Amino acid sequence: MVPPANLDDLSHAELKNLVVALFEQIAELRRTIAAQADEITRLKGGPRRPNIKPSGMEKATEPKSDKPAGEGRGKRGDTKSKLTIHEEKTVKADAPAGSRFKGYTSFVVQDLVVRPHVTNVRCERWQMPDGKVVTAWLPAGIDGHFGPELRRFVLALYHQGQMTVPRLVTLLRSLGIFISKRQVVRLLNAGKDEFLTEARDVLRAGLSSADWITVDDTGARHKAANGFCTQIGNEHFTWFGTTDSKSRLNFLELLRAGHGDYVINDEAIAYMRERALAKHVIARLLEHPARCFADQAAWNSHLDELGISALKVNPDPVLIATEGALWGSVKAHGFLSDTVIVSDDAGQFDVGQHALCWVQYLESNLILGTETGGPTWQGNHPETTQDKKQEIKATAGTPRDLAWVSTVWPSQGRCGHASRSFAGRASSSDLQAVATPLLVGGIDLNA
Repeated sequence: MVPPANLDDLSHAELKNLVVALFEQIAELRRTIAAQADEITRLKGGPRRPNIKPSGMEKATEPKSDKPAGEGRGKRGDTKSKLTIHEEKTVKADAPAGSRFKGYTSFVVQDLVVRPHVTNVRCERWQMPDGKVVTAWLPAGIDGHFGPELRRFVLALYHQGQMTVPRLVTLLRSLGIFISKRQVVRLLNAGKDEFLTEARDVLRAGLSSADWITVDDTGARHKAANGFCTQIGNEHFTWFGTTDSKSRLNFLELLRAGHGDYVINDEAIAYMRERALAKHVIARLLEHPARCFADQAAWNSHLDELGISALKVNPDPVLIATEGALWGSVKAHGFLSDTVIVSDDAGQFDVGQHALCWVQYLESNLILGTETGGPTWQGNHPETTQDKKQEIKATAGTPRDLAWVSTVWPSQGRCGHASRSFAGRASSSDLQAVATPLLVGGIDLNA
């Protein structure tokens, strides 16, 4: 843009237009500079600018409609029948003389009463003949100077309402509650062992009884440090745990569901042999009479005593032996006795009976042959992902069907990977019928 010869000659409107044009040029220059900076960073191998997407928290918390898409909203229905009437008021009418009473017309009003309720609990004190004083216990549900309803209100606003602690303090004080920020933090954090115990018991029940579970992990910040949140669950339960690692060792520790022991049993030895642990290391573990170790310190001391910690071989004997002892603990406590673990293709989850989720199946090029009656490798098949989705919906397979195929050829990695891709593609009986021979590119892998 060529600058004008004399700015004083410009009118007010022309000056405004000039300022707007300059602002547009500045914005365009900033975008160009940012793009060039990103390109320089990319060429130098540095981290790219993060692509921060809008939060989907509010949309995700909205209840999903059970009606198919395209259907309009139906009749609302009777609201009064769904409500509990707490109080009834009768309003007198100013009727003239000679009028006849014809009953009442109901008008339901919903309201919310939020007010402080302070109770002075007077506990009786009695002195016994021997001089000792007996004081009555506080009523059930009273723990500290804040009642259960206030605790429930604070927890709901903080966790479900996403309200910060300072705003909680301001709100409670405006309602007439004398409370400090430290006391609010204590209500949120202190004495929550019951919730942790309940979550642990839910995980134990799920791992003991579930036919299948899904697992996954994602990055999570905790106490100003990067961590990982692991999800374990199925259609009946869900459990979350945040740790500082996403290794297989960490996953096996989570599968113990709060137990801290290490166990050497048949399952542990089978795991070590499957992971190619040296035979002389396994022999040392079997020759020692100790089989169960209370905690990590006792287990590490045992490895030092056997000289396993000093070995410098591949694979790492300490890592494999520890993973095996953790897997032995999982089995010793009755977890995952016949349970299929469904996950993505992340290696840390590939333990026990493992199955790939639908996404990994859709990304594969494996389909079940219909003309030959057996699974075949089709390469770049022209069918689309949507076609595969329709085929999956049309079958009645379960994760257990997938796991059965995965164990047919345990010593053939390529075949095992191929078999895991048949998630839900057919029932177990169908897979048994086509298990031999398995053709991949026309080559019989069983030969």
